[in-house]
Amino acid sequence: MATSMAAAIAAAMPERQAAQTAAPTTAVIHEAIPASMAKLMDVEAEIPLTTVEVDGLVVMKIMKHSQESSNASGLLVGIDLDGTLNVTNSFAMPNLTDDDDKSGRAAANARYQVAMLRQLNEVQGDDSVVGFYQSCTLGGFLRQSLIEQQALHQERLRHGDISGATRGVASLRAFRLSEAFRKAHKTRKFDTASLISNQLTFSAIMEEFPVTVHNTSLLSAFLASLSLPTQPISLSPSAFPSAPIEPSFIPLDLNPNTHLERLVDAADAVKAEEGNLAYHARQHARERTRAETKRAEEDAQRTSQGLPPLTDEEFARMFRLPPEPSRLESMLLLGQLDAHAKGAAVASSAEMVKMYLARPEVQKGLA
Repeated sequence: MATSMAAAIAAAMPERQAAQTAAPTTAVIHEAIPASMAKLMDVEAEIPLTTVEVDGLVVMKIMKHSQESSNASGLLVGIDLDGTLNVTNSFAMPNLTDDDDKSGRAAANARYQVAMLRQLNEVQGDDSVVGFYQSCTLGGFLRQSLIEQQALHQERLRHGDISGATRGVASLRAFRLSEAFRKAHKTRKFDTASLISNQLTFSAIMEEFPVTVHNTSLLSAFLASLSLPTQPISLSPSAFPSAPIEPSFIPLDLNPNTHLERLVDAADAVKAEEGNLAYHARQHARERTRAETKRAEEDAQRTSQGLPPLTDEEFARMFRLPPEPSRLESMLLLGQLDAHAKGAAVASSAEMVKMYLARPEVQKGLA
């Protein structure tokens, strides 16, 4: 006969007599995990994640926060059960101004996070941080600051396109850093040799997980009430003025300028970064040529004196070459350019359909 949950919890609790006779101690006491949950709870992080399940209320809170702020970010709390990351709650982080110093912002965010987690613990809610979310515009989320924050947390990431959410098309995606990128980030080397050895491109920085949304019965009932049609109010025509109703062409609005502007800005940023890399590459080649010339002169002088030529270690100590510039920023900018190009392609496809529907012969056929 299987052990019930109450029996398992009772077995995990200490006896009353032992609690009365135990001496006070400052050691941390870890409660035993019930046997029925031992196979599901991944305490040692040995079960790989396969999917992310987000509560419907969390999705609504993220969408509301993204509409209020163009650069919304916050923390996600939940639990990891049997390879599924369950996100049960979230709270927004304060959006401090750039006038505050960096150390002051970090200290304020840390105090706010500790206070929020303490309050969640007091109401018996999940207080384990499982990741953070950040909104972006038109899908271009690969930035240096975001990568550094993601590498610092080593947690899951949520991205939402706030421009699509304003049109009723919300996007929620879950990412984490790939194993190859974490290896390169530990060494802090993103030169050409490191990118080739780790097979890193902008598409291999993040690993995406499937996201499922779980709604409670109360939330499902609330959403169902929002979708119900409202009762029409019967009023006499004389209560309204006789002004003509202006036609609305909002569904046929063609606005590809935003996508094109972002695409052009990303292309300009990539071009500028390529110019910087080319300048540093010329400087590196010039310094290396000068060092090789000095090494040849030094080897010739040592040979004339009957000494062996310089070894590679001695050459590295005598002539310090400037390091090769990092190509991480260039790779991230290429990722943004690719995201904006794909967004422009999707938007242009939808607008071509609108232009086709606006043709006179099509309008006559629909009438």
